[in-house]
Amino acid sequence: MSTVTGSSRTAHAASAFQGRRWLFPSALVHAFDPDTGRPDRRPRRTARDWLVDFSLFLLAAGIGIAGADTVAGDPGTPEALAAADQLLGALACAALWLRRRWPVGLAVALTAVGFVSVTAGGAGLVALFTVAVHRPFRYVAWIGAAGLAFVPVLYWLRPDPDLPYAASVVLSALFTVCAAGCGMLVRSKRQLVLSLRDRARRAETEARLRAEQAQQLAREAIAREMHDVLAHRLTLLSVHAGALEFRPDAPREEVARAAGVIRESAHEALQDLREIIGVLRAGEPDEAGRPQPTLAALDALVAESREAGTKVTLALRVTDPAAVPASVGRTAYRIVQEGLTNARKHAPGTEVAVTVAGAAGEGLTVGVRNRAPEGEVPHVPGSGQGLIGLTERATLAGGRLEHGHRDDGGFEVRAWLPWG
Repeated sequence: MSTVTGSSRTAHAASAFQGRRWLFPSALVHAFDPDTGRPDRRPRRTARDWLVDFSLFLLAAGIGIAGADTVAGDPGTPEALAAADQLLGALACAALWLRRRWPVGLAVALTAVGFVSVTAGGAGLVALFTVAVHRPFRYVAWIGAAGLAFVPVLYWLRPDPDLPYAASVVLSALFTVCAAGCGMLVRSKRQLVLSLRDRARRAETEARLRAEQAQQLAREAIAREMHDVLAHRLTLLSVHAGALEFRPDAPREEVARAAGVIRESAHEALQDLREIIGVLRAGEPDEAGRPQPTLAALDALVAESREAGTKVTLALRVTDPAAVPASVGRTAYRIVQEGLTNARKHAPGTEVAVTVAGAAGEGLTVGVRNRAPEGEVPHVPGSGQGLIGLTERATLAGGRLEHGHRDDGGFEVRAWLPWG
């Protein structure tokens, strides 16, 4: 549900962005949604881009016209030089429409033109601003430094008739620094927007991964629970069904008892399976279902195994069984249940000793031991999966579990669980 909601919100935000794309620069539109255009072509200009380009063109033309008036009113400037100055300024302003395609090349060219043409000064400032917006700082530093170096030489060769030399140099340098600073400010704002976009995407991706991980952990927990519960029930069915198969001449009362155990075990297995499927469908535990077993249910578990024909001895040496936390008691119950199931499968007919001891502050120790089987026991498919699940269960509970064969040929499962 959360994934679907996140996807719908993302789609809604994308549609809203598409509806207002004319308000954003084409560079940001392309960065937010690269699929809007072909990757081998530049992003198309938005309405905002056209407005900004036209405004900067008018600004450069206005500065150029002011410079052209100054050159034309200077009696020391020949008429041919003034005409050439104005022509270069007009071409420089026209070239500004290419500033998005070749920002660095145009800025270098206009810096050189600005050295011989006063009218092209406005176009040079716009070109420097464009470089500061679209390129890293090193390009701005080189081009801006070159422009600042040309300013004193330009006004020394062609002094302004209305301003002193020092004032002309300071004002030109100030305009150059302001153009570069404004461009860098715009670039930093765009980078901030893109970084926020990337951060939002990473947060969404991490949230989706966390949701998927939580779902995977829930599935693994359900799978462990299914194995622990159904394996126990099905082994009881197998034991009693095998007894009926190999003892067709058993007394009527024993056959009836075995059939009753088979029916009850099948009913319990179906009920457990129904609850697990209900959890999968609902996506959350069913609080109205049967309570989870705890340490207090060990007596019933052992009695059930004894009814199935397994010789089980239970030694419960816990100082205060009622004080054992529910999670610890449930883990201990599952360990004993899996140990009894494995004993019935791999060592049928042998005696199983179950020991549970511990106290608050010391932890809970659980042991399940069985003797070596008499005769050859056929291999059971899928052996070992339950012990792997038990080891993981004990580790998640903060404890540890060990298992292996004993010196006398038997098998032992021993676990320690934290308590208090």
